[in-house]
Amino acid sequence: MQPLVAPAAALDPEELVRTARHAVLGGIGEEGQRRLNAAHVAVVGAGGLGSPVLLALAAAGIGSIAVIDDDVVELTNLQRQLAHRVEDIGTRKTASAARAITALAPQTVVTQVHERLDAANAERLLARADVVVDTSDSFATRRDVAAATETLGLPLVWGAVQEWHAQATVFWSRPTEGDPVVLTDLFPLDTEGEPPSCAQVGVLGALCVQVGGMLAGEAIKLVTGAGEPLLGRLAMIDALTGRQHEIAIRSAATASASASASAVSA
Repeated sequence: MQPLVAPAAALDPEELVRTARHAVLGGIGEEGQRRLNAAHVAVVGAGGLGSPVLLALAAAGIGSIAVIDDDVVELTNLQRQLAHRVEDIGTRKTASAARAITALAPQTVVTQVHERLDAANAERLLARADVVVDTSDSFATRRDVAAATETLGLPLVWGAVQEWHAQATVFWSRPTEGDPVVLTDLFPLDTEGEPPSCAQVGVLGALCVQVGGMLAGEAIKLVTGAGEPLLGRLAMIDALTGRQHEIAIRSAATASASASASAVSA
């Protein structure tokens, strides 16, 4: 795909040194690193998936990150939410995540949004982003994020983790190449139900780190134009057996249009 973001004019000398291993990486290079520097990524959730996403994006040199979360840090979070520390307990996750990002990548501009994303504010909160990463754990929130990104035409990097299992993909209503694929192509309305919480069934902390890294990688590919994003493909991970596979996600709109065209020609 074509890169989403035009490159920044130049990088600060210290940032050049900090991100030097990207500058020699095939598919990114010096120009790609300047694209990352110019990018604005919105991350919904600063928990188990959001923590590694935020840290990986900051380490990669993303220039601007919005952290959207309305929760506070609890002791039980620390088994999997690696952006937070014991001393952060009781503080806002947005503030704790911002502290971790700044300690890792001082030049990254962090916007703290201590607000619960819903249908009423989703478009406003996400409008400035080049890419949105949804790491929320509520399907109601996922629906609202997906609806807003569809309206805005933004690519949505999407992931979910439960117990030993995880899924990751990219949705995009207006891709620069290929067919549009949106959340309802995977989960038609009123079919998904509400998943059990981590408190009820647990979650493998290490799997959150693995999938969070994958989601950050998808955002990096979209910004720079490197590689092939997971658009139209759902990656599925079973950490208990160490197996990973993927399934194709077909666009319902494209399938419907093809069926209509076939009926007319017939």
